[in-house]
Amino acid sequence: MNDISFNFLGKVVVVFGGSRGIGREICQQFVLSGAIVYCVSRTSPGIEGVKHLRCDIAEEKQLYAVFNNFDKVDFVINVAGTNLCEPIENIELPEWDRLMDINLRSFFVICKESVRLMKKQNYGRIVNVSSIAGRNKSIVSGVHYTSSKYGVIGLTKQLANEVSQYNILVNCVCPSQTMTEMLSESMTNEEISALESKIPVRRIATTTEQALPVLFLCSNAASYIAGATIDINGGQL
Repeated sequence: MNDISFNFLGKVVVVFGGSRGIGREICQQFVLSGAIVYCVSRTSPGIEGVKHLRCDIAEEKQLYAVFNNFDKVDFVINVAGTNLCEPIENIELPEWDRLMDINLRSFFVICKESVRLMKKQNYGRIVNVSSIAGRNKSIVSGVHYTSSKYGVIGLTKQLANEVSQYNILVNCVCPSQTMTEMLSESMTNEEISALESKIPVRRIATTTEQALPVLFLCSNAASYIAGATIDINGGQL
């Protein structure tokens, strides 16, 4: 039984990377809260009530075009990203740059455009999604991925320092392994059980458990939280 509910009636939410996994669940939860929800991604999330804006976030011009659709935005959620599992000797500079463009540079552009709109209304909430890898290390991902996720946390903290005075609160969440379709399809039941045995709460997170803290950070319950990094990892740090 879910004893948690949010009322975001009339709030405009833009979720970057909301077509699958945690991002899709964030879109779904905002719809249930009564918000006006836009998903910015290459593919549609297929959720009734979510407006889809097609965009490749690695392309700066496409990101600017997305923001041309809005006169006001209340909440912006940055979930989009890519992950690669390569040792440093296999990572060439073009691949480093490509991953940074997707995982960090796009967040900078999105945050900059969000702040431009939010300053006009003296209100806004930005939630950046980093990773458990950005808090410690990754057991599978490459140095470029982990570096980008550390960068998201730094971007969040510095931006919060700059814009909190305008009632624009910027925070970050760091999810760990989550039971998405991608994870369930890429791991055997034995591998999943082995992973769960290493997590203090002894299970892998659901997408809902990763999404609801994001909604909390947009709610009035979080009106004095800025520049925070919230770990959603079942006690793994």
